[in-house]
Amino acid sequence: MKIATYNVNGINGRLDVVLRWLKEDAPDVVCLQELKTDDARFPRKEIERAGYGAVWHGQKSWNGVAILAKGKTPILTRRGLPSDPDDSHSRYIEAVVDGILIGCLYLPNGNPFPSAKFEYKLRWFRRLHDYAGDLLELDVPSILAGDFNVMPTEIDVYKPERWLDDALFRPEVRKAYARLVAQGWTDAVRHLHPGERIYTFWKYWRNSFERDAGLRIDHFLLSPAVAPWLRSATVRRKPRSWEHTSDHAPVMIELDVPSPAAPHSSASRS
Repeated sequence: MKIATYNVNGINGRLDVVLRWLKEDAPDVVCLQELKTDDARFPRKEIERAGYGAVWHGQKSWNGVAILAKGKTPILTRRGLPSDPDDSHSRYIEAVVDGILIGCLYLPNGNPFPSAKFEYKLRWFRRLHDYAGDLLELDVPSILAGDFNVMPTEIDVYKPERWLDDALFRPEVRKAYARLVAQGWTDAVRHLHPGERIYTFWKYWRNSFERDAGLRIDHFLLSPAVAPWLRSATVRRKPRSWEHTSDHAPVMIELDVPSPAAPHSSASRS
């Protein structure tokens, strides 16, 4: 099974790029972030014509997340993280595909530091930490994927000394990510590529992509049940070179899922 995560930076404005990539890489499951559209304007028909069913959680002009599955519709289990009913941001969606519980997330950017936005980021991270712990207690195959807006270590950012006071690299945020992983999750890319400089995001300016001056902020976290199935984890750099593309590149993992995957109907809940 091929599972990808991709911050598309506007699904409707970059739909041609997304559809081209889906055709070329043909992932089985896709987590999308930064849809930047409300629910009614999500391009469901175009996605279906490309061979994918979808569930989504949109928001006008900002945020927005979706999960796609080839040849089927994901079984929606949650929109939004628990613990804050007043949070109006569309940043988390969760669904079951072939017995695997998949959480697609777009963690707050948090800039500038210090600010209310940074404090919101830390609160959101704490909510994610608590909920991720609940997922592990379910003991079902689970994946958390998306744009975490954090560079976990110095090798995850080009020239880290320039990012010391950025909300994506602040010690508080890096510690929050480390605490999350320490629950028992496996960082798929770092697990298979220890010590290697790998980036998933490059700014549009100063030829950042051409110079490979990037950041690794898009991550896959695998539960203990899924981690042994991991076979590859790669950044699909080619779409980042296309015209009118996102500033992120898709990240894709391949899993050797036991066949048939054991059903986990207990994962579905409102």
